Amino acid sequence: MSDINRRMDGAIEAVKKDFAGLRTGRASTALLEPVMVEAYGSSMPMTSVGTIGAPEARMLTVQVWDKSMVAAVEKAIRNSGLGLNPSPDGQLIRCPIPPLSEERRQEMAKIAGKYAEQARVAVRNVRRDGMDELKRLEKDGEISKDEHHSLSDDVQKVTDEHIKMIDEQLAKKEEEIMQV
Repeated sequence: MSDINRRMDGAIEAVKKDFAGLRTGRASTALLEPVMVEAYGSSMPMTSVGTIGAPEARMLTVQVWDKSMVAAVEKAIRNSGLGLNPSPDGQLIRCPIPPLSEERRQEMAKIAGKYAEQARVAVRNVRRDGMDELKRLEKDGEISKDEHHSLSDDVQKVTDEHIKMIDEQLAKKEEEIMQV
């Protein structure tokens, strides 16, 4: 049961991370964290070349540590597909967050829904693995039919709780996205 719980919790953490990367009208440092920068001959996460900050509601900043990396960081942000237009100022790169159009908000809400569905599928796959394991244990005579039934109910309860948590996260994120 602890393994099933741990794996389902992992699915929830993954969906939270996916949601953090979705752009809303507000600036969030999580928006730039997954952006990869071509630095020193390899691809590195943004957090490895500078400090990401959100000094105001509609502004992100990246304080680049190495002056020679400013152009690479600016290029990575511009090519990230986030719709941001970075402007360098010495070693500081400012990224104003443009307001989202209604159409773009709906697109983001759909993407959030897809992330949530992927997490639900992951939780259901963990449930299936758990149920298969219980069947195998019963077949091998390690647990009785009553224990199998009881444990199956427990696995289903845990699954329902995790799916409910995913749905709550989705509702929260959709509300955040649709907020003007």
